[in-house]
Parts: sequence; structure tokens; C-alpha cells
Amino acid sequence: MKKPWSGRFKKPTDILMEKFSASISFDRRLYAYDIAGSIAHCQMLGKCKIITQTDSKKIIGGLKRILKEFESGKFECDDRLEDIHMNIENRLTELIGSVAGKLHTARSRNDQVSLDIRLYLRDEGEEVVQLIKILAKTLLVLARKHTNTIIPGFTHMQQAQPILLAHHLLAYIEMLLRDQERMKDALKRINIMPLGSAALAGTGFPIDRKYTAKLLNFSEASHNSIDAVSDRDFAIEFCSTIAILMMHLSRFCEEIVLWCSSEFDWLELSDSYTTGSSIMPQKKNPDAAELIRGKSGRVYGNLVSLLTLMKSLPLAYNKDLQEDKEPIFDTVDTSKMSLSIFNGMIKSARFKKIPLNRLDISGFLTATDMADYLAEKGVPFRMAHEITGKTVAYCIESGKNLQNITLKELKNISAYFEKDVFEHIKLENSVQKKSVYGGTAKKQVEAQIARIDKKLRNKPKLSHSK
Repeated sequence: MKKPWSGRFKKPTDILMEKFSASISFDRRLYAYDIAGSIAHCQMLGKCKIITQTDSKKIIGGLKRILKEFESGKFECDDRLEDIHMNIENRLTELIGSVAGKLHTARSRNDQVSLDIRLYLRDEGEEVVQLIKILAKTLLVLARKHTNTIIPGFTHMQQAQPILLAHHLLAYIEMLLRDQERMKDALKRINIMPLGSAALAGTGFPIDRKYTAKLLNFSEASHNSIDAVSDRDFAIEFCSTIAILMMHLSRFCEEIVLWCSSEFDWLELSDSYTTGSSIMPQKKNPDAAELIRGKSGRVYGNLVSLLTLMKSLPLAYNKDLQEDKEPIFDTVDTSKMSLSIFNGMIKSARFKKIPLNRLDISGFLTATDMADYLAEKGVPFRMAHEITGKTVAYCIESGKNLQNITLKELKNISAYFEKDVFEHIKLENSVQKKSVYGGTAKKQVEAQIARIDKKLRNKPKLSHSK
């Protein structure tokens, strides 16, 4: 089959080399973006009188027909044509004849592929923003249900202080909101139009790049033709943003796995998001959470692949850049699936009632409150900390906890203790006392729920909205 660049060559491409260099097996998913870019480019060529309006309309008509063939599943890609761009151009030639060759005037596959990826990531990035918003809303509904549910907060995986479950869930919502903002910010840099940069130097034809950018709803055209065709910062930033998002999901999944264990027994996942064991009949495994946790690793790998791909490339375009697409596509697919699965998993999960007396006994959760109590009575905090530490040590040695130790025993440790200490170290009082802005007190948690609810109700401005 004749190649578009065959004029320079005397020998045909080696069959193995042809397979090695082909990208159509994975870049065919860019067909709609490639056609959209070609239509806009053709409209611009006609407007600028670089080609006739008759030729422009004929080419656009052929491109629209090809789009319908793709959408109906009738278009058959040919591996010998390397990529999606040449498959479309070849089919266009079959449909309208040699006039199809005028479409490639004033452009290169270098700026064409950069355009396609930017158009693709713009749409996918905005979909990720919406999926994050859906998950955040699901978690907000769950938080509203648990503004009275007390759980132990942890540091170093050791029980630390009592908190509201709602407060814990809100922490993950804050992460998701940052993920959403990061993606919206990345979309600003994705939404730059490279078309017209041609191979690397721009073009001598009197094109109107601003008009093409307007047709494709880009905020602006790229400022340097070399940078436009050789840069993949926008894709790296996209994958980096997704990697942070997946890290957040993975952290949450780790906790879900722990909470589902018999040791915690806080949470039960729906049968729809769990599996059993092939040998142990009693098992109910949190596979959805484990898979999302595991898939964060492949997203990290995709990011590292792109960084490694770019680290030694001289300007401008190099064939190495063909290797950018599979990591990008996999990152998109993995993140969208993970967000959807996570949302379904947590939406259908059931939190179990956690006995407060079990919390009281197990981790000395209100020891900090005891130290604060002494500090409020004028004891220097470092001394209050030492006194409380001795109290905890005494409880451990005598098989007691802070709830059943007697006032007499406390006074043997320090004369500063009074009867009112027991009110200060109740779990409920400990939580409610943390009323500083951003704290775990119910009033503060409800205020944050209201703030987040308002934020999630606001419709985000799309990067390419007119």
C-alpha cells in the first residue's frame, strides 16, 4: 500500500517494521477528535481561500460520512496505514478522490496528533471532574447520616482521640475537592490549540489559527510551534493529577479493607462489590476496594512511563511520542472505572453501630482531654501530659481504664484531679469540645457539610464552554 511519504523512498517498509510502528490498534479511539479537528482545519482553509469553498464543502461532507461509518461500526481500520490519521485520509480519498489530498495543506501529523490528544483529554478531564463530584456528593450524604456516630481517630494506626465518623468522611471529601480543582486547573493548559504549528516551524500558508481555535472552542492557540508539537506536559500533568486522585482513593480503600475485617467490624460492603473464596465458604472479601487500591500502582506506572519517555527527547517531534497514548488511555480508563466502582461500593455499604464502651476501654481515647483538663486548672501542659501518662500507665498495670478508675486513685497520682474530671473525659464531651473551626465537634462538622454542599451545587465552568 502506498504511503503518504513514499516519494522519498525506493524500498517498501519491512513487514515487521510496519507492525512495530503502527499505532492504529490503540489510537483509533481518537477518530471523533481527528475528524473534528480536520473539519475545523478545512473550514479555515476555505475561509482563508487556501482551498476553494467547493473543495472545502466536499472534504467536510466526506469527513462527516466517515464519522457516521465509525459510529455505526462499519469503518474498518487497516494496520498498514499506521495510525488513525492516515486511515481517515485514505478513506476520504476513496470517497471523494484526489481532492482529499488538499486537507493536509498547512498541517502535519505532528500538530494533528497533539490536537487530537488535547481534544480527547479535555473531554475526559471534564468527565473525571463530574465523576469526582458524584462521589463527593455520595460521601456527603453518608456524612450527614453520621454526625452523631463516634469512632476512634488514629495516628500511627493507634487509637488516638474520639472523632465523628462524619468528620472522618469529610476529610476524604476535602481531598476529592482538591483533586477536582487540580483537574480543572490542568484543563486550562490542556485547552491550548496546537494546530497550525505543522511539523515544527509553522507554515507559510496564510492560515487563521485564531479562527480554528474558535471553531474548536480552545481558549487560545499555542505560542511556539516547536513547543506545540513536542510538548506533552499537558498529558503528564493530567496523569499526575489522576495519580494523586488514585492515591486518595487507595488510602480510603485501605481503611475500608480494615473496617470490613472482623478485628474492626465497622463496615459491611454489599454483596455486589465483594467476592467469596474458592475454598473458605465463610469469606466475604472486599475485592472492589482491593482492586482500586491495586490499580493506583498502574496509574503511577503510567505517569512514570510518560516522564521517562520525555526525559531525553531533543526538540522537536520524535517517534518516541507515539508511546504517549497507551499510558494516557489506560490512566483515563482506570480512573473513570475506579471512581464509578468506588461510588457504587460506598453508596451501598452499611456502617455498623460501634459500642461506645468498647471505644472507652480499648484505647484511652480521652487521655488528651484529661491532660487538657489539668492544663485548664493551671497545670503547665508538659506536667499535665506527664501526670496523664502516669495515669494511663497505672490503668494498664491495674487492668482499668479512664472510665472506671476512681477519684481516690486519681488523687493518689495527682492532687489536681477533682470529681469534674470524669465529665471532661466522656467520649461525647470530648468530641463536642473540639469546636475550633475545622474540628470534629458536631456544630463544626455540620457547618462544613453545609459549606461543601453549597460548593458541590455550583455548576463548574467547563474549560471549552463558549
